[in-house]
Formats: sequence, C-alpha cells, structure tokens
Amino acid sequence: MSKEPDKWGIIYNPKAGTRKVQKRWQEIKNYMDSRAVAYDYVQSEGFGSVERLAGILADNGYRTIVVVGGDGALNDAINGIMHAGAEHPEDIALGIIPNGIGNDFADYWGMSQDYKEAVDCLIRGRRRRIDVGTCQYYDGRRHVTRYFLNAINIGLGARIVKTTDQCKRFWGVKYLSYFMAFLSLIFERKLYRMHLKINGEHVRGRIMTVCIGSATGYGQVPSAVPYNGWLDVSVIHRPELRQLWGGLWMLIQGRILNHRLVNAFRTREVKVLRAQSAAIDLDGRILERHFPLNISILHEAITLIIP
Repeated sequence: MSKEPDKWGIIYNPKAGTRKVQKRWQEIKNYMDSRAVAYDYVQSEGFGSVERLAGILADNGYRTIVVVGGDGALNDAINGIMHAGAEHPEDIALGIIPNGIGNDFADYWGMSQDYKEAVDCLIRGRRRRIDVGTCQYYDGRRHVTRYFLNAINIGLGARIVKTTDQCKRFWGVKYLSYFMAFLSLIFERKLYRMHLKINGEHVRGRIMTVCIGSATGYGQVPSAVPYNGWLDVSVIHRPELRQLWGGLWMLIQGRILNHRLVNAFRTREVKVLRAQSAAIDLDGRILERHFPLNISILHEAITLIIP
C-alpha cells in the first residue's frame, strides 16, 4: 500500500525513435520537483511493461497514476488498472503527460504537449469520470477482455496505424509518418468481408474500414463523446479514387460522417462476427484476430484528470 495516498505513481514511457530518453525525463522530473510534487517513478522497459507497471501501482494503493506517453502507453495503462485487483478502479485518477507520436486521446481533451502545462494541469487536479470501452473474445484457451479509451479500428484504419508505427521509427514525425503510411496503403483500396451486428441490424459485405469509438477515433467518429455511455461507429464501403480524396478532406475537416459512403451508428454494443484477413487495433495496439468480438462500453468506469 502506498504510504502517502496523495503521492503520484508515474510511468515514463520514452517516445519511440528518440535518443533523448533520459534528458526528457530529467526535464519533467526537475519541473515536478520545483512544484513540490510527491511521486514515485518507474520507467517502462519495452512492450507490455506499462500494463504490468500500472497494475502494480494500482494494486499497491496509488490513487493517482500518471502516464508519460502516447495513445499506446495509455491503452496499456488502462488495461493494467482495469485488470488489477482494485475494488473500485473508478476511484483511481488517471493523468497524462503527452509524450508519444500519437496523442489523439490527449488532444481530444485539449491537453498541452508542453510538459510544464501538463504537470500544472495535474496539480490543479480537475477530475471527470469517463467511459472505458471493452473488447471481449475467446482466444481458443480462455476468455479475454481488452479495454480501450479511444477507438477500435478494423481494416484500413488498423493497417494505417500499424504502418505508421513502423514509419515513425524512420521519419520520427507524427503527421509525416501518418501521411506516408496513408499513401502506402490508400491506392490498394482493399476490401474485407465483414459481418457486424449493430443495434440488432446485420451489416454485411465488402467493407474498407470500420471505426468503433468512445472518443474521436482519429477523426473517424467525430461525434463520439467519452462520457455519455455510448459507442459511435462508422462503416466505410468501397470508394472510387475521386471519392477517396474527397473523403480524406472531409476527415481532416471533421465532416467524414457526411460522406455518402459512410454509414454511422450510435450503440452500446457491437458484435464483430467476421472480418476476414482484416487488421484490428485498440488505441494503436494491434490485436490478434479472434471472432466473434463483443465490443461494449462501461459508463464512467475510470477517472481522468482533465484541463
């Protein structure tokens, strides 16, 4: 048990592709020390360690867990907290100091990329209960539950996330990496045979991409709100090349749901019965394909420190 209930438990996840790992942390540490923040600190040691460390902090009584990282690290942390033995995970306050190539969830809340402003936000401690998405499936040996805060992508969206993760290690710049990944895949216009069940309606056919989001899902579900107890879903069918570029422009403007090839839904549960050969990601973490997937939402299941 943490001896000091107000002490933060901090997980530092170094930004991928940067050589200034310790320098970045030292700057953050020095600023927190100057603000007299009480904290304990651990650094992730590779893929999967953030989830393990978040679980350890939750099990040891830390009521404020701060992730210094991006969307992927945040996803690992929420899984660690939700799988830990804490009796009331909603009483744990999750804080973010953005430090990743992708910070879509932090951007939704208007969290500053400047670490000093992010730390000041955490000190002010304004809190809000938010929703946590769940994805359940059977992997052939056991029933598995994975959690997410932002979105699940199936098809093209997941492939772009996967390719971006590979590109960012070379390009090192978020938007350039995303654009190069988009260009490398978009001309394929590959379709996947999918079968979804949404609000009792069966959605079948050859589909390019599906986004199921509690938050904006990298712009694909721009009307999603991560505290209303609902999931937003966008289903994009095969566009012609001209429609594709138009759709990209509408995505940038936040109007993708107005595209005539996009079907939009709002629901509390989605069943993915089939998505043949399609990649799947949760908040930037690639998920092994196991069907059916039962995707739902836990209303106000965790507390977030917000600006």
